[in-house]
Amino acid sequence: MIKGKTTAIRFTSRASVKVGDSFYTVEACEERTIPDLEDVDMEEERQNLWDTVNTECDNQIQEILKTFRK
Repeated sequence: MIKGKTTAIRFTSRASVKVGDSFYTVEACEERTIPDLEDVDMEEERQNLWDTVNTECDNQIQEILKTFRK
């Protein structure tokens, strides 16, 4: 029987894009403290955090493409 309890989750997302002859790498990281409540859905918490950091990387790449593509 596992006795450990998750009290925080942290996800990091990283992506690279090539524009012309240059490579750009972006990274987003976020950590969340999980409240000690019975109704916390850990899968939903994880999915929301994963979506958040991935969206941040996607937004950064879109900004790079908008700025440096001709």
